[in-house]
Amino acid sequence: MTIPFKPDTSVKPQVKAFFDEDTSTFSYVVRDPDSNVCAVVDSVMNIDYPSGTISFTGADAIIDYISEQKLQVSWLIETHVHADHLSAAPYIQEKLGGKLAIGSRIKVVQKLFGKIFNAGTEFQRDGSQFDRLLEDGDSYEIGGMTAYAMHTPGHTPACMTHVIGDAAFVGDTIFMPDGGTARADFPGGDAGTLYKSVQRLLSLPPETRLFMCHDYPEGREVEYQTTVAAEKADNKHVHDGISEEEFITMREARDKTLGMPRLILPSLQVNMRAGHLPPAEDNDMVYLKIPVNAFK
Repeated sequence: MTIPFKPDTSVKPQVKAFFDEDTSTFSYVVRDPDSNVCAVVDSVMNIDYPSGTISFTGADAIIDYISEQKLQVSWLIETHVHADHLSAAPYIQEKLGGKLAIGSRIKVVQKLFGKIFNAGTEFQRDGSQFDRLLEDGDSYEIGGMTAYAMHTPGHTPACMTHVIGDAAFVGDTIFMPDGGTARADFPGGDAGTLYKSVQRLLSLPPETRLFMCHDYPEGREVEYQTTVAAEKADNKHVHDGISEEEFITMREARDKTLGMPRLILPSLQVNMRAGHLPPAEDNDMVYLKIPVNAFK
C-alpha cells in the first residue's frame, strides 16, 4: 500500500467543479493559488446518442471560466478511459493549449478495445495520441504546485488518482461514502485489484480532499467532495474493517446485476483515441460502431 511520493497537504489548490447532468460526471479546473496556471480534469464532450449529434456545451462552460479568470492551462488530465462519457480534452486543448496526459496502461486498453472495435492499422495502440503517459509516482507541475500520479487500477487497468497537495482526483476508483466503489467487471477490471487500490488511496493523509468523477445520489443533493477520513469511516463498501475477501464477494455479486453504461460504446471508441472521433470514411462521414454482443 506504499504511496510512491510524499503527500504535502499544506499545498491547497483551488478547485472549481463543473457537473454534466446527462452523464452525472464532474469535471474540474484545478488552479495553483499562487499563479494563474491551472489543469483541467476529466472534461466532457456532449453527445445526443439517438441523433448522433456531438456538441460542447460543458466544455465551453469550462473554457469560458478559464478565459474569464485569465488562467493558463498547463495540463488536461484523464483519470482513465471513461466508459460513461466522451472526453472533450482535444477540443479544450485546441482552444486553450496544455498537454494531455493519462496513465501509461492506456496501451493495454487500446489493444483490447482496438480489437473489439476493429479499429484497423490506422489506430495506434501505443498511447501516442496523448502528450504524456504517466507511470506510478510520476510528477508534473501546475504552476508552483507538484502533482503526482498514483496508479489505482481495478475499475480499469489505466486508472490513475491524481494527488495535488491536499486534493486527490480519484476518477471512478471510489464514490461518495453512500455510493461505495466503482464496478470492476469491465474488460481488464478486477475486484481484488480495486480493493488494493482503494486501500492505497485511503492511506493518504486523512484530511486529503477527495474529488469524485461521478455521483449517483439517492435522497440527497449531488455532491463531489469528501475526505479520506470520511471514506474510511463511512464508505459502505470499503470502510475500516471490511476485508478484501468480503469486498470481492460483494463487488462481484453486485457487478453481475449491473447493465452496461448507456454511452459505453461511443465513449470507449472516442476515449481510447484521447477524445478524438474515428477518422472519416470514404464518404467523408464519421461513424461510431456498435459491436454486437461485445460485452455479452
